[in-house]
Amino acid sequence: MATPSFFSKLLRLWRHRWIDAADVRRALPPEALQRLGARVAASERRHSGEVRICIEAGLPWSYIRRAAAARERAITMFGKLRVWDTAHNNGVLIYLLMAEHAIEIVADRGIDAHVNAQEWAAMAKRMGAAFREGRFEDGITHALEEVSALLVAHFPLAEGEPDRNELPDEPVVM
Repeated sequence: MATPSFFSKLLRLWRHRWIDAADVRRALPPEALQRLGARVAASERRHSGEVRICIEAGLPWSYIRRAAAARERAITMFGKLRVWDTAHNNGVLIYLLMAEHAIEIVADRGIDAHVNAQEWAAMAKRMGAAFREGRFEDGITHALEEVSALLVAHFPLAEGEPDRNELPDEPVVM
């Protein structure tokens, strides 16, 4: 990978400082975030997995300074939000970085063993298509439905088994 030029570093810094919480609220107002949280809760009543949604306006300075990719931040948030800490290792993080229009899906080893990298990438690509049309809630909802279908297929709740709900359902906005 080539070293970014001074101009590209400056441009990236500007993008990450220009996009802020107001931009996130315009794309996903509080009512949309509530609906997404309710959809996560409904999804988790059908399987033993845990799904978290994290939307971040821009990367912290330390990531920009060292030219870190959105994937690195998504993996960090996967840990910080404790998505890795589920009983069946079947947590999934849907991460959106607004400043770079980056989408990352990070899955714990339990579910990742059943889904190939191309399938995760295809989900992110479909989300990106919706986002380019300004349909952020629709894009996340569709990805959540796809993730839920995979979790139901590989980690269904047994008849009468209650959902343990190991993690909060509400999206995290940073």
